[in-house]
Amino acid sequence: MKRYESSRLNILLIACLFSPLVHSFDDVSQEHADLLGVYQSAFDNDAQLAAARHAYLAQREAIPQARSGLLPNLTAGATSEGTRLERDEPSLSRTRSGTTFRADISQPLFRIDRWFQLKAAQSSVTQAELEFSVKVQTLVLTAAQAYFETLRQLDAFAAAQAEEAALLHQRDQAQGRLEDGASSITDVYDAQAAYDEVRANRQLVQRRVDDAYEELTRLTNQSYGSIAGMGHQMPVEPPIPNEARSWVDTAIRQNLQLQASEQAQNTAEQTLKQRKAGHLPTIDAVASYRKGDNDSFGYSNPTDFGRDGYRDNVAQTSIGIELKIPIYSGGMTSSQIKESVERLSQTADDKEDRRREVVLNTRNAFRGVNADIEQIFARRQGIVSARKSVEANQVGVDIGSRNIADVLNAQRQLYAAVRDYNDARYDYIIDNLKLKQAAGTLSQTDLKLLSFYLKRDYDPARDFLPPGV
Repeated sequence: MKRYESSRLNILLIACLFSPLVHSFDDVSQEHADLLGVYQSAFDNDAQLAAARHAYLAQREAIPQARSGLLPNLTAGATSEGTRLERDEPSLSRTRSGTTFRADISQPLFRIDRWFQLKAAQSSVTQAELEFSVKVQTLVLTAAQAYFETLRQLDAFAAAQAEEAALLHQRDQAQGRLEDGASSITDVYDAQAAYDEVRANRQLVQRRVDDAYEELTRLTNQSYGSIAGMGHQMPVEPPIPNEARSWVDTAIRQNLQLQASEQAQNTAEQTLKQRKAGHLPTIDAVASYRKGDNDSFGYSNPTDFGRDGYRDNVAQTSIGIELKIPIYSGGMTSSQIKESVERLSQTADDKEDRRREVVLNTRNAFRGVNADIEQIFARRQGIVSARKSVEANQVGVDIGSRNIADVLNAQRQLYAAVRDYNDARYDYIIDNLKLKQAAGTLSQTDLKLLSFYLKRDYDPARDFLPPGV
């Protein structure tokens, strides 16, 4: 067996000395998770997305509410009243009573303010739809981040277990050399101190694993005992196209948040037009129908009402055009116009700020992906170099040219390189998703592509190391 294969096998065997990597939820059923399953559960159970869905459905009602101002308005009702006429002679006093049934209908003919109100409502609903789409798109990234953060911590825990076992072995060797007179008590103390530190770090990483699983539970309302891991065979490639300007142009055209801010500005423009139309006259077609006895209509002689045979049924119909010209409303309309002007300026500034933010996020994510690629290859080579350093220092201890502190330092560098390599792998995945989100192209399809490289039988204690190192 080649030397590097033997060293890799030793690292894996050391890691397997510890118990299997499972988190410590109590009194809950545990399932095996994959990336798409986590996303689907999050989509079905995430409370924030559910709240956003209700907000969108509520905002949709703005259109029929605004449209109602342009449609006929029909009311119906009845009035029953009694009136008593008192005279000097009590015997001449009279009482009358009657019931009137009525129906009124009005149809706006010229209501330009309500037309702009409808246009503003349509823009606000489009904005709400885009904002809900942003929530859905964000959930794709959030689910992926929670999933791969869990994998990151599982791999870190596997590395911590292997490092703890390796330093425990070094401590035992130092103790044996001390007993044989081949080393000093200082070597034993150094090995013990290094082992104690690593054991404490391993306990800290165990807590992070539990925290990561808890985040998955919060997101999906389910608990998991294990998750499918990301294989090392996943291709590491630069963005296509590998040009920041192209990604920025796509983001300006397709970023959902930027599109939502454009709709917010359009809503503000239509609202301003609505407020300005408050100075214009309004014209409505109105019609009414009333039916009752003549007493209730007040047609009888007030000095003779109530006499026998005098009460007749009466019907009244009227149709007309109603013109209203606003003259003075206490300054309300002018104030609303000034407010709308400022609101429009606010949305324009918000849109510009969002555009700059989108450009910044796109460029940062683009640079991040390319930097992650370099990090992955560099960190992988770092593992190879660190492993050789461990072997060389171990040989040096055997021949007396190195001491145990050199080996301990080399061991720490090896496992630090392993952690850095795995961090770079998961950073590459997340930064790719962030780049697509900034460009407005992120979707569930991206999770399906990542799922192709997941290993359902992934065992961090075995697979936290890349093959061939």
